[in-house]
Amino acid sequence: MELAGLKYGKRVLDLVEFPVAQVLTEEALMSDVTDLIAAHGGRCVVKPCFTGGIGKKGKAGLIRIVKNAHEAMEAKKELFFVKHRVGDITVQSNGVTFEGFVASEAELYVSISASTEYRLSVMTLILEGGVDVEEVPAERKRVIPFNPITGVKSFHIINALNSLGCPPEFVSPLVQNLPKLWVLYDSYGMTTLEINPIRMQKIGGRYIPVACDIKVGFDQDNPSWKRLGFPPEIFSAEVTPFETEVNLLRTYQGQSDVAELNTEGTVLPFMFGGGANSASTEILGDRAIFSSDFGGNPPYEKMKAIADIAFKYWLKQSNVILLVGGKANNTDIFVTFKGLFDSLKDHIALNPKVQVVIGRGGPNLIKGMVYARDIMDNLRIPYRIFGFDSSMVAVLQYTLELDRWLEEKKKEVAA
Repeated sequence: MELAGLKYGKRVLDLVEFPVAQVLTEEALMSDVTDLIAAHGGRCVVKPCFTGGIGKKGKAGLIRIVKNAHEAMEAKKELFFVKHRVGDITVQSNGVTFEGFVASEAELYVSISASTEYRLSVMTLILEGGVDVEEVPAERKRVIPFNPITGVKSFHIINALNSLGCPPEFVSPLVQNLPKLWVLYDSYGMTTLEINPIRMQKIGGRYIPVACDIKVGFDQDNPSWKRLGFPPEIFSAEVTPFETEVNLLRTYQGQSDVAELNTEGTVLPFMFGGGANSASTEILGDRAIFSSDFGGNPPYEKMKAIADIAFKYWLKQSNVILLVGGKANNTDIFVTFKGLFDSLKDHIALNPKVQVVIGRGGPNLIKGMVYARDIMDNLRIPYRIFGFDSSMVAVLQYTLELDRWLEEKKKEVAA
């Protein structure tokens, strides 16, 4: 779960009184925007609003600095529903923000996250704003590990800033304000907190660090985030029609979590459990159409409905249907297999040449595999079934090689 931008981010930062740029939403009147511009040296910043933690808006040319309300409204018209592609994800804006321009002599990057290297919380400081932290050389950034029980302390920040050559006049304001971010991070179930940039604004002879953008990741299993009172939909990037249909099946029993990976993929994966999800996504790469977790012992009706949706969208293009999951679990294999293969029987006309790979373990395993075998034999579908004592990685590697081989056969036939 992630959010980005100041539309909701300002409310987050206000909780700990961290200075933040003034923000108006798309509902602002021209007179409100005129006043905002007048209060900020004759400029304001117009940005599109994306749900989820979508970044890189500046690098994509989606940020406008305007000098009057007319220009601001033109930018609003241009950016309100703009599409933005980051990696394999394309999202569409739904609104804009008008943000007061913060005049500044310097910018900074700061983030807090959990480090697997240090096995501690870390604060990362860079005396440059608008940067990708991964692209900054080690000598130009400081990663400060600290004990989460005691939190980040003033001396941590002073030492890091001095070693980076931070101007002395910036040190005191930063030391006073940056520890507030740990309070925020620790209190609301966050996994990452990134402010990029912080602009050092001079007000009355003193510098103030002002947050001009924010990106936050939340731990969905930590209920602390709910205290923010935000609607759940603001944490999600644009949801596809397939994801929407499957998400509607969420009930008290059984998982129904999916995320499209590659709409051109050729492996249709039914994954059961987080471990299977992680391993499958890593090994299959872009050959997997989506990642999924259908564990948690779903009832027959739910499993069949999930399979109906998946086959409707993806069976026609698939070379391989993969069923993979853990070996020791509480999911009834017969129930889930009956739902899946009853659905396959209904949809097989979409792709009679598809093949099936199974690697599962759990209650009623033999009964479930016999049911699946009988249907596949009747439909004359080629299949390979791996027993409960087989390596999950071996099952995935076999699936990968089978998919590659089938793809080559397709090319030979086409030629």
